[in-house]
Amino acid sequence: MKNNDIMTMLESLSERDLSILEALRTHRVLTTALIRRLHFPIAGEPQEAVSGKTHASEMAAAVSTIRVLTRLESRRFIARLPRRIGGVRAGSKAITWHLGASGERLMRARHGDPARKRYGEPSSTFVAHTLAVADLAIQLYELARTGVIELLSLEAEPECWRIFLGPHGARQWLKPDLFAVTAGGDFEHHWFIEADLASEHAPVIIRKALQYQQYAASGIHQQEHGLFPAVVWVVPGDKRRAAIEAALIAEPRLRELVTAKAFQVITAGDFTVFMARSGQAQP
Repeated sequence: MKNNDIMTMLESLSERDLSILEALRTHRVLTTALIRRLHFPIAGEPQEAVSGKTHASEMAAAVSTIRVLTRLESRRFIARLPRRIGGVRAGSKAITWHLGASGERLMRARHGDPARKRYGEPSSTFVAHTLAVADLAIQLYELARTGVIELLSLEAEPECWRIFLGPHGARQWLKPDLFAVTAGGDFEHHWFIEADLASEHAPVIIRKALQYQQYAASGIHQQEHGLFPAVVWVVPGDKRRAAIEAALIAEPRLRELVTAKAFQVITAGDFTVFMARSGQAQP
């Protein structure tokens, strides 16, 4: 893409437009409802720093959101997936968006990203998981905007992936869903966050947990930061939480990490409270 084309695109977009495109680059897919929470706050809600505007009601915010998204769609900066999350009855809030051709080219030029691979419609499982991860990220943004926590760093995939040498010297990739650094008072907290939709069997969870253990044993993160992140699985409900906790404790190599709360399992409904508590608690 020529520099003149990039400048023309940038000049045609507002700061909020660009922040929406950046969010889609980071999180890959977002529903209208998630974009509304990020960029079109209602009076009394955590305010998005770029726009500095609030809307009088949820309806006003929703109308403004879909108007902006429709405009960006008409210029091929964004595109919608064919199916809606939650079905047709969920309305425009359920439309799922991703970068369109123009948006993808602009973001690639701005960030020096490699050429895009041929597009294929993602599976429903992939979309559901990606949106669940994005929702957790947005909850962290919201907590930070209200001053409940300081959000010093937040990395989504693939930025949050880590490479290390395994037990036999082979290179391995650790692929968390999110990596976050939060702070409260004088204390800093590091987190690897896994969004669990109860779609994987216990052995898969254990293999991932053992990989976290191996990454911790490498000492890479500790050498740079002086501590190892807590690993948090965020699960749909209490039944799933109990099942994963039981599986982790049953593995002798992981039992001590669970006891020491280096590995924790919480429900999605408890995520905000859990992270807010870390804003005041000492490590």
